[in-house]
Amino acid sequence: MPSLHVLYVEDDRINIVLMEELFRLEPAWRLDCAEDGAEALALLAELSPDLLLIDMNLPDMNGHQLLERLRQDPRHAMRRCVALSADALSEEVAAARAAGFEDYWIKPIDVPKLRQALRVYAPTPERP
Repeated sequence: MPSLHVLYVEDDRINIVLMEELFRLEPAWRLDCAEDGAEALALLAELSPDLLLIDMNLPDMNGHQLLERLRQDPRHAMRRCVALSADALSEEVAAARAAGFEDYWIKPIDVPKLRQALRVYAPTPERP
């Protein structure tokens, strides 16, 4: 199984625990968590994850604002990001994709589907 490093930006502790449990099932995968946008930006000074999973409703900024901050920084401008939200309105999904999120995953997360979806983001020789 290819390795995968994810930074999960989520303020709900239950969702963090669920993601930690999922990553325990995949020993080649690494998970780091931040509970708000500022913590995520601080962690990115030291980390280089393959993927960011960003909750759209963080306590200090929303997912769009965090994505905008990432895109303004040349070190993170091309970083792959997926939005997560309980808001399933088609307008919200479209707005997130238009803003630059690669995908939009609806909470509550279906664990088997999440595992499969994350495998798509694991680096390969063609896509480091």
